[in-house]
Amino acid sequence: MSQITASTCCYCGVGCGVLLEHDGEQILGVQGDPNHPANLGKLCSKGASLHLTGDLDARGLYPELRLGKGLARTRTDWDSALDHAANVFAETIREHGPDSVAFYISGQLLTEDYYAFNKLARALVGTNNIDSNSRLCMSSAVVGYKRSLGADAPPCNYEDIEQSDCLLIIGSNMAYAHPVLFRRLEEAKARRPEMQIIVVDPRRTDTCELADLHLAILPGTDVALLHGILHILLWEGLIDRRYIDAHTEGFDALKTLVHGYNPQMVSELCGISQDSLLQCAMLIGRAPSFLSLWCMGLNQSSSGSAKNSALINLHLATGQIGRPGAGPFSLTGQPNAMGGRETGSLSNLLPGHRDAGNAEHRAEVAQYWGIDSLPESPGLTAIELFEAVREGKVKALWIACTNPAQSLPDQNKVHEALAACPFVVVQEAFFTTETCHYADLLLPAASWGEKEGTVTNSERRVSHVRRAVPAPVEARPDWAITTDFARRLEHLLRPGLPSLFTFDSPQELFEEYKHLTAQRDLDLSGLSYAVLDNQGPQQWPYPAGATSGTPRLYGDGRFPTANGRAQFQAEPYRAAKEKRETRYSLTLNTGRLRDHWHGMSRTGTAARLFGHVPEAVLSLHPDELRRRRLQAGDLIKVRSRRGSLILPVQADEGIRPGQAYLPMHWGDRFLKGLGTNVLTQPAFDPLSKQPELKHAGVEVDKVELPWTFFALVEGNVQQRFQALRPLFDDFAYASLTLTGRERPALLINAACAVAPEPEWLAQIDRLLGLNQGPVLAYDDPRRAVGKRVRIEDGRITAIRLAGETVARDWLKGLWEAGSADADLRRWLLAPLTTPPGAASSTTRSKTLCNCLNVSEGAVCAGIARGLDLDGLKQELRCGTSCGSCVPEIKRLLAQAPAAIQA
Repeated sequence: MSQITASTCCYCGVGCGVLLEHDGEQILGVQGDPNHPANLGKLCSKGASLHLTGDLDARGLYPELRLGKGLARTRTDWDSALDHAANVFAETIREHGPDSVAFYISGQLLTEDYYAFNKLARALVGTNNIDSNSRLCMSSAVVGYKRSLGADAPPCNYEDIEQSDCLLIIGSNMAYAHPVLFRRLEEAKARRPEMQIIVVDPRRTDTCELADLHLAILPGTDVALLHGILHILLWEGLIDRRYIDAHTEGFDALKTLVHGYNPQMVSELCGISQDSLLQCAMLIGRAPSFLSLWCMGLNQSSSGSAKNSALINLHLATGQIGRPGAGPFSLTGQPNAMGGRETGSLSNLLPGHRDAGNAEHRAEVAQYWGIDSLPESPGLTAIELFEAVREGKVKALWIACTNPAQSLPDQNKVHEALAACPFVVVQEAFFTTETCHYADLLLPAASWGEKEGTVTNSERRVSHVRRAVPAPVEARPDWAITTDFARRLEHLLRPGLPSLFTFDSPQELFEEYKHLTAQRDLDLSGLSYAVLDNQGPQQWPYPAGATSGTPRLYGDGRFPTANGRAQFQAEPYRAAKEKRETRYSLTLNTGRLRDHWHGMSRTGTAARLFGHVPEAVLSLHPDELRRRRLQAGDLIKVRSRRGSLILPVQADEGIRPGQAYLPMHWGDRFLKGLGTNVLTQPAFDPLSKQPELKHAGVEVDKVELPWTFFALVEGNVQQRFQALRPLFDDFAYASLTLTGRERPALLINAACAVAPEPEWLAQIDRLLGLNQGPVLAYDDPRRAVGKRVRIEDGRITAIRLAGETVARDWLKGLWEAGSADADLRRWLLAPLTTPPGAASSTTRSKTLCNCLNVSEGAVCAGIARGLDLDGLKQELRCGTSCGSCVPEIKRLLAQAPAAIQA
């Protein structure tokens, strides 16, 4: 019988409420929760397809243990697995000290999971070597908030986005990264056209479609821009001197600094016109309310802290903070990066927004936990941690719910580190991630919909995450794995002493943790699961005795600093670590795709989510293609000082000449060559230690790989993926992704210089099911060309083209249509390269609307018939669900001839 459980989405920091339809064993469907204040019933394409992800064939179902490097892992039981881990960790700690072990965890863990790990590392092991992938995400925002305002506390809420008179979106493709919030902004703009929206982004993204002003600054010049805006505000008398005098400190030093950032200098540094700079400053300075929104474009930088503080300076100088529609509002990247910051799960933090380097703070937490002291030596941050692993200083590493072998920069060194580490534990729901390859002990974790706890979203709102179905087979919740391991380690490190980990439920962890926040800026002491269940999600602070949360902070002008005043930060603009030069003449920027999430461990199991962007492609401005004599679709080698990748190239007029763009999601599983982050650089901000993932010097060269390969096979996609992916390790280029909607299929494109041995093709055909049965085949050994098509019940179910692949789009189209064209046999059984209908098959028709399966071709055909946006929505229904496709549809309408639009 169908049931409904209210829970929370596991993707971005918006923290959308979801209603899970399930039968007690399996999640059958997902809808937005109309009663959740974050999303009011809306979902993006990722959230709406959550029930389609998490293929059991990709899940970890049993613990697996490797008893020696070079050996295969074998299935084991939980007791043996955790006893072994406890023995190895205890022995390592005894021999090399507590800092010889480390924990690397994730912003996708629940708050209770985070707290358990934090207590394990600091109270039991005695190390500050616990860091999170939030280091790659939000640590610069943490520094910005703490040193400017006194606490890591976003002061705004989502209603401010709808109420503001002027919004500055900087370093965020909000339309892709936080789509539900972007829909709220779109609706607010439609209701109030006078609302002014400024977007600062080197690329012209879907977010820019809503902008009244787009500043396409040169990558990394944000600090210069923000100082230049303040320079103009000062010149025009558009600062709030009364607010500055009453509530801030340090303005005179900042005023002296920005005096030199005149419009001419800033326009030249940033690559924008003086007029657009002046327009931006005047929109901000004259607005009754001014709100800023930012994400990775500011944070992922070697000057990320300076960028954050320079932006907050604008709010303090104009008094635009603490009231409706105003304030500096960091958009959190992960679903519970905020919860990680709150529990102290970065190496430099402690629970309750305390600092690990503060003796008083350490003493408070130690007393609460009932131990003598907490470790004093600084913990290693993400980049430092993996370098210490590579150097042999960290000898046992526990990784939970994250995939550093895809997400960290300078992937060659990361893979070296993981390969060299004597003992690697990976606690993970999906055993298909790149990091799992290095696990000596692999522990199956429960995933979304299978565990209970809390998360905090970008607006400080705590939601109750409820379990709908049991975890599969032997998978366990993260908090349970962590506390079970901790109890075993206690017996070895502190025998006979009372346990620190007597938790039997996530609720008990929350109840212990929340009192560490009492009378702190984030006070959660009045919250409980019962409050969240009875009153719904709540914004902190929510102290004991409170009856409601706190919508905004700092409305009284008092800040949680020593003297109650906010602090201006005067830091000069510093150029990015890597500048364009002859050897590396392009600047690489990275970012998100609309329908995928992070390393695709979850979204990569849903074939339909590849419909919009089917494979990794490097984007260059058309002028760059012409200058380099490249055509869209050509294979190129993109190289940086750290590594190289081979992949196709495409034209994108949204990128300025001299720049390149590559989505962040591609790792070695989907794109041979260690993925996007083999190129990115590990240089990091000196304060936040957040790496510069969005700025790397690269060069592009065309490559000639004459022997090409294409395959498509439906059914058992995860099993086939696992079997086939290793066979392409020796290829120069190999892309393995999924495709299809009702019939998911594995899609392979590959190329190399010389045809592989016939035995290789025979092995491929066996795995594709093309070695026997109703298979049409053609081979030309002299040209090393071979074709295979399997036809069952009148339709294609598998394809393999070797040696030449010009027909791949035509054949894929036949497969999608569920038919076998009458010309197929004639083409297949003859030495022809050009397929029937080649003129119409060269352009792939991607899925524009993933929610309702509407292709770009269908939209273009509708436009050709004279349909406008409303007509397209009515006839095709595109854009009527999550709305993420609407900006792209508007671009197609704008490109159509005026006669068609008339």
